[in-house]
Order: sequence, then structure tokens, then C-alpha cells
Amino acid sequence: MSTITPQQALHRLAALCSRGECCIYDLRRKMIRWELSETVQQQIIRQLQKEQFLNEQRFCMAYVKDKSKYNRWGINKIRYELKKKQIADALINEALSAIDPQDNREQLRQLLESKRKSVKGNSAYEINQKLVRFAVGRGFSYDDIAAILQL
Repeated sequence: MSTITPQQALHRLAALCSRGECCIYDLRRKMIRWELSETVQQQIIRQLQKEQFLNEQRFCMAYVKDKSKYNRWGINKIRYELKKKQIADALINEALSAIDPQDNREQLRQLLESKRKSVKGNSAYEINQKLVRFAVGRGFSYDDIAAILQL
């Protein structure tokens, strides 16, 4: 990709941040592709934070809400994905505390009921194992899965 000026980068990133919440990690990756120096990247990030285009706490809260509600991910998967984006543990914990454990279990119950209709197996044990693997892959805790499947 061709390089762009720092001013152009700032405008493009501000426009991107105004359309939806972004995190520093994603913006840095974009700026690296644009071949911007580390110093320029820092200046742009500081400017975006100063003008409230970029706020990792706000990003984290929105990410947790969206992934939990729309993607139907469990807490473990959300935590893992936020860590991949180099979000601070304190922000992750704060955002994840907004998830109601009862709602999380109810969501898991609905997810497993829906999935059970399409899972094929020779025995109840085999079907349950497939459901456990599916739910763990979605980021739900084994304790919650076992309680719902009554293992």
C-alpha cells in the first residue's frame, strides 16, 4: 500500500473512529501498513485520544456488549480476543463485570438447545460431548456447560 502523510492518516483514522469504536492495536496495525514511523503513530494516537475519538475503555465496553449479545460468545472467548488486541486487564475485567452471570447462562442454555437440534451422534454421551466442545469453543465455562447439560 502506498504511504500517506501524517495529516491524511489522522483524518482517515478520525473518520474510522467516528463510525465505530476502535482500539489502539487496530489503529497501529493500519498505520504500520501505511508505513508511518513510531513517533508519528504515537502523535496520532495522542491526538485521537485528546479529541475523544479514541477511548479504550469505551471500546472495551462496546466490544463486550456486542460480542456477548450478537455473536453469543462466552466470557472466556471475549477475554481472549481482547487480550489479543492488547487491552489492559483492568479494562477487560471492568467491561466483563457488566455481563450478568444469569443472562450469560440463559444465553448458553438457548445456544445449546438450538445446537442440539443439528447435532448427530450414536448416544446421548456422544451428543453431549459435541455440545461441550461447541460451547467451550464459544468461550463458555465448563462449569456452566456441565450445569446446563446436567453432566
